[in-house]
Amino acid sequence: MSLKDWTYRRLKKNIKLAKHAGFCYGVKRAVETTKKLKEENNSKEIFVLGELIHNSHVINELSALGIHTVDELPEKETGICVIRSHGAAPEVFENAKNKGYEIVDLTCLDVKKVQQKAIELVKDGYLLVIVGKPEHPEVCAIRANAQIFGENIIVAPDVQCLKNNEEQIKKHKRVGVVVQTTQRIENLKNIVDYLLSVSKELKIFNTICASTSLRQTEAKNLARESDLMVVVGSKKSANTTHLAEILTGITKTIHIETDEELDNYKELIQNAENIGVTAGASTPDNIISNVMNKLNNY
Repeated sequence: MSLKDWTYRRLKKNIKLAKHAGFCYGVKRAVETTKKLKEENNSKEIFVLGELIHNSHVINELSALGIHTVDELPEKETGICVIRSHGAAPEVFENAKNKGYEIVDLTCLDVKKVQQKAIELVKDGYLLVIVGKPEHPEVCAIRANAQIFGENIIVAPDVQCLKNNEEQIKKHKRVGVVVQTTQRIENLKNIVDYLLSVSKELKIFNTICASTSLRQTEAKNLARESDLMVVVGSKKSANTTHLAEILTGITKTIHIETDEELDNYKELIQNAENIGVTAGASTPDNIISNVMNKLNNY
C-alpha cells in the first residue's frame, strides 16, 4: 500500500499519517542525485564525505550500490566526491580538488542560504550567533564558511549558552542571528527574547526551512487530537528528534527508527484509540509504510 493510501485514512484504531512525513526536497534531491551519479559513472568510484543523510537504511542501500561513505577521502584513489546535504567547510572542497576528485556539491539549497546570510553578517561587522547544535555537521559547515571573514561567532544551542557569553555579547554593538534549518521555532524565540535584553542592535534571519516549520506545525495539530504520537526516523536526525521533543509536551510520544521497535510499546499502542504518525525529513517511504502496516495489525 502506498503512503498516499495511508494519509488520514480511518482504520480500526483511527490511525492518521501526517501529510508531510518523510523525505524533504533537499534529502530527496541528495539521494536521487547520488544514485544517478553511480548509474551514469559506473566505472568511477564515488565517495560521500560523511553520511549523505542521517538514516542508516539509506546509507546501507548506497553501500550496496557501490557508493562509499567515508570520513576522509582516500589518498590513492580518484573519482567523484559528493558533498552531503549538510554542506562542508571551504577547506574540504579545496582538499578534494587538490587530491584530484571531481566534486558534486549536494548541499541543501536552504543550508546554502544560511551559509550566505552568516557570511553577510560577519562581513558587516556583526557578532554572529548561530542557533543550533555545535557538533551538528550543518552547523559546523555554517561556522566554517563564516569564519573565513571573521572570528566573532558564537554557536548557541540554548539561552544558557548565550548567558555564558553575555560579556562578549554586550561588547558588540550589533548582533546577527542565523538558525540551523532543522531547529525548533520555540528555541529561536527564547534566544531572540534573551538577545533583545542584552544587545543594542539585533538582526535576525529566521533560516528554519519551510519544510521543517510545516512538518512541526502539522505534527503539533495532529498530536492535539491523538492519544499517542509515533515519530519515525533516525535518532541521529536533528529534525526527527526535535519533532519528538515538541510532541512529548502535547501527548504521549514514542520515537522509533523501524517498525520492529513498536513491539516495545505494545501496551501504549493497544490502549490508544487515536494514533498519529509523523516522520523526519530523512525517513524513507518504505520504512513509514512498514510502521503503518504494523500499527494496523495491532
